[in-house]
Amino acid sequence: MSDRPIGDYALLSDCQTAALVSRDGSVDWLCLPHFDSRATFARLLGAEAGHWSITPAAPYDVQRRYLDRTLVLRTDFRTESGAVGVTDALASGLNERGHDLGMDAPHLLLRVVECTEGRIDMDVEFAPRPEYGLVKPLLIPTHGGLWCHGGPDTLGLCSPVPLELSGTARGRVALRAGETAAFALQQVPAGTSPVLLSQETILTQLEDTVRGWRSWSELHQSYEGPWADLVHHSGRVLQGLTFQPTGAIVAAPTTSLPETVGGVRNWDYRFAWVRDASFTLDALWVAACPDEAQAFFQWMAHAAASDPGQESSMQIMFGIRGERDLTERVLPHLPGWRDSSPVRLGNGAWEQKQLDVYGELLSAAHRLRDYLRGLDAPTKAFLAGCADSAALRWREPDQGIWEVRSGPQHFLYSKLMCWVALDRALDLADDLDASERVPDWTSARDEIAAAIEEDGWNEEAGAYTQAFGSAVLDASALMMPVVGFIPADAPRMRATIDAVRARLVGANGLVYRYVGADDGLPGDEGTFLLCTFWLAQALALAGDTAAAREVFERAARCVNDVGLLAEEADPVGDHLLGNFPQAFSHIGLINAAWAIHQST
Repeated sequence: MSDRPIGDYALLSDCQTAALVSRDGSVDWLCLPHFDSRATFARLLGAEAGHWSITPAAPYDVQRRYLDRTLVLRTDFRTESGAVGVTDALASGLNERGHDLGMDAPHLLLRVVECTEGRIDMDVEFAPRPEYGLVKPLLIPTHGGLWCHGGPDTLGLCSPVPLELSGTARGRVALRAGETAAFALQQVPAGTSPVLLSQETILTQLEDTVRGWRSWSELHQSYEGPWADLVHHSGRVLQGLTFQPTGAIVAAPTTSLPETVGGVRNWDYRFAWVRDASFTLDALWVAACPDEAQAFFQWMAHAAASDPGQESSMQIMFGIRGERDLTERVLPHLPGWRDSSPVRLGNGAWEQKQLDVYGELLSAAHRLRDYLRGLDAPTKAFLAGCADSAALRWREPDQGIWEVRSGPQHFLYSKLMCWVALDRALDLADDLDASERVPDWTSARDEIAAAIEEDGWNEEAGAYTQAFGSAVLDASALMMPVVGFIPADAPRMRATIDAVRARLVGANGLVYRYVGADDGLPGDEGTFLLCTFWLAQALALAGDTAAAREVFERAARCVNDVGLLAEEADPVGDHLLGNFPQAFSHIGLINAAWAIHQST
């Protein structure tokens, strides 16, 4: 069973894939070459599913951090005999700077060990297990390391010390102060022999990757409000979840990390949700200059190339290259994190209808209009078609933002975001060459607003609720002032904010998505970090800055030691839950910080 806390991990990214590294120096998750590829290391989900550890042979203390303005990780170990730093990175392409970061990533994991004091022995254990642990590959020694054959790819491990091979490669490297040992893992297509890298080349790749991330940060990041370090770091995390070749943005780089320990709410998040990606671009407007927005919208128009508004609703999520069939299946050989099964690949939500996606897309396009000048005709037509779809379909029930697996309902949030789609499209009409649609869009927008006020408010609950005719309270109603539908200090909205604070806040002071709703799934879930940041944002908009800061800081304390957030937090403990790191949570942090900054 894999039981290491989720928050024990740090993220590496080359803007094409991601790795998770534990505090004790073990890479326990890595899909090569891309986010959605089959995992080579998956000990995160099963003890025998592969890892690569570089750890002191003696007892140690550990501290770690990201190098300034990068996603390059530095882990410092100290033993009685000495101290050593391990620097880990997924390499960017040589000389890739600014917007091009990760465009031609070489699919290369770098691990450099540097002794800074005394003498220290480091144990190396390399256990690749391709195909999520199904393959125990053949390890073949060669000069400067080994080759790994088995599964769809060939791996080359560059090692400065000889390794004993028995299905797992093991060795020990002894270092004195000033000495360095550089390791690298490289992936190439099956049938191709990797060219193992020299020590000098590995060090050059690492230095260049540091420079690449810093060039991206210098070019993009200018936010100067409160919690600037957290906001900038969250911006880099969101960039790290971007698939550079297409502009797609994954919701998280992992699958099946559960919403409760031992539960079944375990989903594969390595895909591009229209909602999450649109929210990400909106947040990057605050945290990082989103010059890549045009690539995303053009990719989105291509991925959803069939008419989004007539015979069927637009698909809510796609593979990172635009794939549509994301059929869900189970890996029965993996026990899951802390025996939380099933472990899933794919995500059945791809077949759901969620009408909010039109609003999120057009809201992001509206926010980023200065970055979208010169959109091609198909992309303009796609965005205008999203508004047409919202006008045509807003009366239909759907599965809503939380992707319930019970029956469709008339979710308030879905209606709200159809209103947003039309409101933003009206302001963008000239940019989209769609001025002739303005009368129809205006009429539909006004109809939606009237329906929300008539059917979305529940006197029994004293709040706007989850769905028309429902008394269930839902934190997504906090988005109503955020998107400009209603002022946050309007009586009904203020009552809704107060109701969320009174009835949806858990013992840990964080906010649940909803309580008491039938979502078609057994078991419970943790408190939701995005919803907690939404509460902080709504309070700031209502002018209650002190309360907003208090809620923000309570949620922000959930970051781990390297500033990362999962989707949820245990309502009675202190550990993170859900896929990690989660774009939604970092989006919420950025937007709440910005709202509080604007309110002061």
